[in-house]
Amino acid sequence: MSSVYRTHTCGALRPQNVGQEARLSGWVQRKRDHGNLLFIDLRDHYGVTQVVVDASSPVFKTAESVRTESVITVSGKVVARDAATVNPRLATGQVELDAADMVVQSMAEPLPIPVHIENDTTPEELRLKYRFLDLRKDKLHKNIVLRSQVISSLRRRMIEQDFIEFQTPILTADSPEGARSYVVPSRLHPGKFYALPQAPQMFKQLLMVSGFDRYFQIAPCFRDEDARADRAPGEFYQLDFEMSFVTQEDVFAAIEPVLGGVFEEFAGFGRETPRKVTPFPFPRIPYAEALLTYGSDKPDLRNPLRIVDVAEVFAGSDFKVFAGIVAAGGVVRALRAPKAASQPRSFFDKLNSWAQGEGKPGLGYIGLDAGAGKGPIAKFVTGERLDRLKALTGAEDGDAVFFVADKPEQAWKFAGQARTKVAQELGIVAEDEFRFCWIVDFPMFEYDEKAKKIDFSHNPFSMPQGGLEALETKDPLTINAWQYDIVCNGIELCSGAIRNHKPEIMYKAFGIAGYSKEEVEARFGGMLNAFKFGAPPHGGAAPGVDRIVMLLADEPNIREVICFPMNQQAVDLMMDAPAELPPEKLRELHIGLRLPPPRKD
Repeated sequence: MSSVYRTHTCGALRPQNVGQEARLSGWVQRKRDHGNLLFIDLRDHYGVTQVVVDASSPVFKTAESVRTESVITVSGKVVARDAATVNPRLATGQVELDAADMVVQSMAEPLPIPVHIENDTTPEELRLKYRFLDLRKDKLHKNIVLRSQVISSLRRRMIEQDFIEFQTPILTADSPEGARSYVVPSRLHPGKFYALPQAPQMFKQLLMVSGFDRYFQIAPCFRDEDARADRAPGEFYQLDFEMSFVTQEDVFAAIEPVLGGVFEEFAGFGRETPRKVTPFPFPRIPYAEALLTYGSDKPDLRNPLRIVDVAEVFAGSDFKVFAGIVAAGGVVRALRAPKAASQPRSFFDKLNSWAQGEGKPGLGYIGLDAGAGKGPIAKFVTGERLDRLKALTGAEDGDAVFFVADKPEQAWKFAGQARTKVAQELGIVAEDEFRFCWIVDFPMFEYDEKAKKIDFSHNPFSMPQGGLEALETKDPLTINAWQYDIVCNGIELCSGAIRNHKPEIMYKAFGIAGYSKEEVEARFGGMLNAFKFGAPPHGGAAPGVDRIVMLLADEPNIREVICFPMNQQAVDLMMDAPAELPPEKLRELHIGLRLPPPRKD
């Protein structure tokens, strides 16, 4: 590398370069004035090199006046550091550049946020407003590089499996994907709007109908939904793929080596010892089993605790609270905590207070010791009931068993929360692993209590298990779909399905959900029409790129792996978007505004 600005990058110089002339360009990361010597840590994308400026040097005044984060070009001789001053934390730590010439390319104004300090507590709003400065931080900079490397790896692995990369339209029609769409007004067609794709769902299915066998793209998706720690508002990217002539297992076999390979490739990011990755084939867990055993359809398998139903232990018992819940159609779920009986009383009191903070009466428990139970409800669980509890939970002396009793839906949700909380308090979550699983056999339909009708529970374009016969002969609420999610460490990476490629099944499925034939044709006519001219069985999924990188970077918030994210209110603070349009632009788009009244805070 040799140019007007540099002969080497700031991460390139080594002892073998001692005695050579070198020219570096970068940002002034730190300055240290030692009286007769001034030291500058000069940083670029590739690393950091220490520059030393002697007080007698003609460039000393320039070096003295330059501010932190200014961009400079420095020329001089590479010299070896004394043994006592070698910095083993830097790749260039055995050498330094003795400055003979210095040019200030761009003087930085005083910084609105710190760029290089330990324990940075800068508010997120300021970090997002000055994201270009935030991205200079080493940790965030490495996260963004990781993101690029992960995308390259995903792309390479898909191509190796004979998938072809496509680009599908960004301006399209609105479709029901489960979230609000962003709409774009049409200047040429007054009163009509495009929608930004929530996902390339229909287009990728149409590509299968078109005869392309294996499709993928790193697809931008747009959804007008609220932010969460693992979901960015506005837009996100996913590895979108689809395959023809496949079953559910064929889809799994195609994507598992891609995801497993990527996680193995980057399992050592930011740490000395790489994390373990679940070998494929990944475990398959039916949806109903996931709710019962883990209290979640996104189970974190690093947590060894399991939930079991123990309603029979309390049915007709003297413990009237649980017995009454069971008699009214409720359930009792138990959570065995190995070797927890020896925990101090404060441990159980803390968990009870936590449960009350979650709006529950408490978290009942029994500790097992010398063949008997102890704790507030132990006197109600003795003899055959205690034996049955041990048999169901596998509990032994020294273990504790926690209980959740409620209506079924409330019970599985809170039992899942308790499973997470107890494992965290016991410190038994395997933090240094990536644990994958598939959640399968999702219900095709669910009952909407508000609308008082049956509706789709997941993806309306999925193939029901049993096909048309199941739709015509079974209770809709008992029908499962060929739908699946892939989960890693409690984070849902994607949803997918074997698609419904037969018009007669689509009409029937949507009919059960309350759509007339005319509504189906009006809303999904493009895809429905294509299916009438020969459609192959097909299926796919779409793992989220942002979430993959978030897990690999071990970041709790997805914004830490996105270059220019919005804040939680879906506002781009750096570019000031969304913004008002001037009246002439609105007229050009044939739009009039009817704004809500101002909020009274």
